[in-house]
Amino acid sequence: MTHTTPDHAPRRAGGAVVPVLAFAGIVVAVMQTLLVPVIKDLPQLLGTAPSNATWVLTSTLLSGAVATPIMGRLGDLYGKRRMLILSLSVMVLGALVSAVTSQLLLMIVGRTLQGFAMGAIPLGIGLMRDMLPRERLASAMALMSSSIGVGGGLALPAAALVAQHTDWHALFYGAAGLGVLAIGLTLLAVPESPARAKGSFDHPGAVGLSAGLVLLLLPITKGSDWGWSSGTTLGLFGGALAVLLLWGVYELRVPAPLVDLRTTARREVLLTNLASIMVGVSFYVVSLVLPQLLQLPTATGYGLGQSMVVAGLCVAPLGLTMMFTAPVYARLSARYGPRTTLIIGLMVIAVGYAGGLGLMHAAWQTIITSMVLGAGIGLAYSSLPALIVGAVPASETGAANGLNTLMRSIGTSVSSAVIGMVLANTAHDMGGGVAVPTMHGFRVSFLIATAAVLVGLALAVFLPRTPRPAAQHTQLRASSEEDAVLERAEEVLRGFRGRVLDASGAPVARAKVTLIDRRGRQAGSTLSDVDGGYALPVPSEGPYVLAARAAGHGPLASAATHAGDERPVELDLPLPGETVSA
Repeated sequence: MTHTTPDHAPRRAGGAVVPVLAFAGIVVAVMQTLLVPVIKDLPQLLGTAPSNATWVLTSTLLSGAVATPIMGRLGDLYGKRRMLILSLSVMVLGALVSAVTSQLLLMIVGRTLQGFAMGAIPLGIGLMRDMLPRERLASAMALMSSSIGVGGGLALPAAALVAQHTDWHALFYGAAGLGVLAIGLTLLAVPESPARAKGSFDHPGAVGLSAGLVLLLLPITKGSDWGWSSGTTLGLFGGALAVLLLWGVYELRVPAPLVDLRTTARREVLLTNLASIMVGVSFYVVSLVLPQLLQLPTATGYGLGQSMVVAGLCVAPLGLTMMFTAPVYARLSARYGPRTTLIIGLMVIAVGYAGGLGLMHAAWQTIITSMVLGAGIGLAYSSLPALIVGAVPASETGAANGLNTLMRSIGTSVSSAVIGMVLANTAHDMGGGVAVPTMHGFRVSFLIATAAVLVGLALAVFLPRTPRPAAQHTQLRASSEEDAVLERAEEVLRGFRGRVLDASGAPVARAKVTLIDRRGRQAGSTLSDVDGGYALPVPSEGPYVLAARAAGHGPLASAATHAGDERPVELDLPLPGETVSA
């Protein structure tokens, strides 16, 4: 069990916190689609080969994937607002680097720094959880979570307009300006969260996760260029598997891991993260297919012959609908819970893609498809942080939501690689070595998205049913830091608490303490914190057994009785001195 501690008096959030944090999330998400309108021109603009130019996009994806869980953990430890400002500052620096260069290497450096800001999404969700009253929390987290799609959707027409009428470097100056504005608004309107996780930052874990993610995402994004069966691709996949396995073993052994894999392995967290990958896949397919369909010339027989700007405007309803879905999500979630809302969202996405198969013959039809998919993706994205927040301790909100955001990024990476391969393999040669995507390729892409959504739907169905919102876990009911403190006190008001100690009296961290009732059933469990402390509530008075286990120590079973009054029973659990083999 991990505690949070305030480093100063709690501060309540003002009315501007939610729009400011959502704006910061939108600004960060803009970086992901900023260059989409000029993708085909990048080789010429940078004076390099097409395979090299793709690194301008790949670098942002990789740095975002690495930074997201790391910044989430740093926010839990040292302050979420502080890390949010740092993320935005690095993004501004990266945008300015890209704005003043046309050299490939410097452009990649700038784009890498821009991707670093993706950690702002889980940091914003964590700040909302720590400060907002419960009646505002659901819709606020929904808006923050959806900001990834909102920013991506709105950036397409805006970037297309800028790229079509000015020098393309103006895109980066605009991004830097938005970043500076987000920093200023955050400093003015967003207080620092008083919640802190105890422990230290897991530097080896951060290095291991970073290496594993790079080794995994690199062949996913570049496999089409290198060949999926090439030695480089297979070698990187093998290296990713080895590094991530070793990283997992290490994380299970350290007292304060970067990612708590035991928490991540919980059914509700694991299934939510797997469903997030499917949602990420479904989101990116529409972003890849519809702009190309709209811009292909009518001479192909199926292209809609629209300009870059019009194509962006036709896809913009995707982001706008996601934005306006947040209050709808709040009402649905308050009545039915985030699990049901996720299922509804996935069903709407499936309908959007299935219906979109027949809505590819006019620009107005693509707008309808964008709106339906935006509504479904908005509901699905909005449900994910609520499911994660309800399943992890308050001190792990940033890291857990960072990992969930990473899962979505992996989904978009897989989507980009798979759809890119499908469109390339089904392309038609128009003569002169010019190959264009075909209607068959577009429809296959939509079918792949539909299949991914159905997989996500199956995962969501197996999520545990959550109680009605009035009876949900105290982590969701906390309306402020003061409320959270009171609720944590209520948890141990009628229960057992103490410390897990070794034979010498030293605290044992991450020991599992299990509460067993008189019928031999588990009545609760927790992990001791870095000081060996544990606390377990009891459902009723009577006799119990507390069983404790920890790596390198023998197990302990201690009988105790709770009288049912409002005082916790103090009980230290000394583990046997002898070590046991793993």
